Parts: sequence; structure tokens; C-alpha cells
Amino acid sequence: MPGIRGPSDYFQEPPRHPSLIVNSKEPFNAEPSRSALISSYVTPVDLFYKRNHGPIPVVDDIQRYRVSIRGLVEKPLDLSLDDIKELPKHVIAATLQCAGNRRNQMSKVKTVRGVGWDVSAVGNGIWGGARLSDVLELVGISKLTSTTTLGGRHVEFVSVDACKDENGGPYKASIPLIQATTCNAEVILVYEMNGEPLNRDHGYPLRVIVPGVIGARSVKWLDSINIIAEECQGFFMQKDYKVFPPTVNWENINWSTRRPQMDFPVQSVICSLEDINTVDSGKISVHGYAVTGGGRGIERVDVSFNGGKTWTEASRYQKTGKPYVADDPSSDKWAWVLFTAEADVSENIEIVVKAVDIAANVQPENVEFIWNLRGILNNSWHRVLVQVKRSDM
Repeated sequence: MPGIRGPSDYFQEPPRHPSLIVNSKEPFNAEPSRSALISSYVTPVDLFYKRNHGPIPVVDDIQRYRVSIRGLVEKPLDLSLDDIKELPKHVIAATLQCAGNRRNQMSKVKTVRGVGWDVSAVGNGIWGGARLSDVLELVGISKLTSTTTLGGRHVEFVSVDACKDENGGPYKASIPLIQATTCNAEVILVYEMNGEPLNRDHGYPLRVIVPGVIGARSVKWLDSINIIAEECQGFFMQKDYKVFPPTVNWENINWSTRRPQMDFPVQSVICSLEDINTVDSGKISVHGYAVTGGGRGIERVDVSFNGGKTWTEASRYQKTGKPYVADDPSSDKWAWVLFTAEADVSENIEIVVKAVDIAANVQPENVEFIWNLRGILNNSWHRVLVQVKRSDM
């Protein structure tokens, strides 16, 4: 692509915040600490988790940058960043979550493959750009279209990312055309994050955000958009990011038997405490995040201060000074909900959290029952241990 290229090595990596917890250096994958993650409703760009499959692409000349729209369309088109910025700007608050978030807890059951994420491969951003539906109208695809006149039913996003999959091809993923052309789905081509131009780690100059869907589908560093008849056949759609039952291993896996994962499941995590903590006897407060896919909203967050024997409902909030109502227009339907709860503790306890979304989806109790060989979508009850300091005798 003119103006942007994928480097073959890691010598041109951008600077990163020194407090990030680095899970791999090449490619660079890192997350913030738990406490830093929930320090604000909108995650600062520097502290937003970094998920990469290869070196960060380099923009040589933004004036030469183009994203092409091709495939089963009657009016193929190449668009500059300025062309996209001329379209109506749309801004949403949306949480991105890596499908492998909380993988390290799943790996304690049995070994899995993938980056060893703790609980912070997630972040909430304010994304600005052009609706994908507006962009597709430029090539003759009307809103609420499920099939083009030439038979296109899916929208494929192709990156200039120099990742190395088994086929040697670029990173790519797709969504159904009806999702791309439905305004309420709010799929956008993003050039701003938290009110500033995208930085290189997060997809500069242009990326797609597919809210409510695992981060693997929100392709960064867009090179092209293709209208295709079938879903994307790329590695990361067909041979990765799929959920298999615990009986499947790398010797008997058949990738074609499972669909590519899209929506992420209901999730909640305690972030104010580590896995094991020592505290003084008395009142303890817990804070964390809850999020679900598909824009469904969080109906309830339950916290137990005795290992799940009894529960108390946590307070939920998004923006300061405004009450959170899961299905109300005043709330950000694609964004996480922060929660808090407190109790008096006088003995060693296990604190547990689980969330329920407005479709009554609830987190499963045990990670063993949802274990899968890729270690994705761990949304089991999140548990932390609290040990109370012994008083001096």
C-alpha cells in the first residue's frame, strides 16, 4: 500500500509506558496492572492493552495512504484518510477485550497456547471515525443490506500487519454485511482514540472498531476492505479464536467444526485486589469491571465475601454523577460498567464476583468446565483470596 508498510523486524517499534506488564516483547503484547486499569472509566491510551501479532507498521507518507474497497461491489474505490474524515464523524464509547483475557487462569487447569494474559487485556475507549455503513454507501451498498447485487454477504478487513500466520498472509477478519450496514451496530472506521489521533500501537492511521465483539475482529492498520460472498478464510478466522469443548486437543482438533467467535460473553473481574492479599481486619472494599458482548448491558453484579455461599449486589456506575441503567439511552451500551462493594472481614476469605447481563446470561462457576485448548473466553467466576493479619498477642 502506498504510504504505509509492514516492517520485517522490530527495530522501529513505538515507545510504550514503562508500567505496562509485558507478556511478550516480539511481538509486543502487554497489559496494565489491575489497579491502573480501573483508575478511570476511559482507559488512557498509554495504559490500554497492546495486542500485536507482528512488528508495528510504519506510515511513510500519510498523504499517500489509501484504503481500497473492492470485491463484489459495482463501484470499487480507493479512499484517503481525508476522504474518510469528510464523512460525518461518529463517536462511541466501547470496550475492547482480547479473546484471551484471563488466559493465565485457564492455563492453571491444563496447558493452553497463547499470550499469558492476566485480567487486563481489556480497555474502554472513546472512538471517533466514520460509520462503516456511510463508507459502504460510497461504493453503492445501501444501509440495511445483507447481500449485494453481486452476491457479497460479508465484509473483510485486511491489515498491512506483517504478522506471520501459517499461510504467510496478512492479518484479516470479517463480519456479516448486515452488521456492517446496520447503523445501530455502530461499526466504525476509526482515526481517533480518546479524542486524539490513533497512535501506532492502536492502528494508525485507520482501524475498524466492531463494538461488542472480541478484539480480534477490530482489525488495525487497514489496507483494504473487501466485500466477499463467504466469511473470511484467513488464519485468524478459520484456525484461531474458536471455542472447542474440553475434550478437544491439538491431536484431534477439526477447525471446520466450529464457527469463528464473535461476541464476547458476560464477564466481571475484581481489580482492586491481587489473587492473594493480606489485609487488616475490618472493612474491605472491592472494585472492578463488568462487560458483556452485543451491547446487551450489565443487569447486575454479584459479589460474595464467603466463597459463593451468600451474595451482595454491587453498586454499578459508568460516568460520574449519572446513574447506570443497563438498557437506557443515557448509558454507553458498548462500554464496560465499573462496580464496587464492601464488607467487614475478620477471617481469611475468598471473594468472588459474577455478572448478569440483560439477556440473563451469567458467568459459569468453574473454569474447568469451559477450558479450551486456545484458552479463550475465560469468563468463569473471578476469585481472589484475602488473608487477615493476625493480631499481636
